[in-house]
Amino acid sequence: MNPELQAAIENFGIETCRRHIFLCADPTTAGCAPREKSIESWEYLKKRLKELKLSGPNALVYRTKANCLRVCAMGPIAVVYPEGTWYHSCTPEVLEQIIQEHLMHGRIVASFAFAQNPNFRPAPPAT
Repeated sequence: MNPELQAAIENFGIETCRRHIFLCADPTTAGCAPREKSIESWEYLKKRLKELKLSGPNALVYRTKANCLRVCAMGPIAVVYPEGTWYHSCTPEVLEQIIQEHLMHGRIVASFAFAQNPNFRPAPPAT
């Protein structure tokens, strides 16, 4: 294995994470929320995942800042995998609910979830 890839796997907990959250933040063209609000949400998400020890080595949650998730309404928008659950209005307050309920305990925050793709489900464990 390439040493740089191996280091990334270990440093980011790529093989240990259970969920992956994508957050629309710092878009080239602000469509769903003002740029400043999306950056505030992104900074909050990074900080909280680190504080709760959910990111980094042995991570339970992997995070990705997306330039645009193409749903340009009621943003910032986030999507959580493997469930394929989409969330609107992802302010720091809403993200805290998503972190506490969905990312940590697998319970979808229905008041902010607007779509769920049934084709995304966790894969069975490797044998």
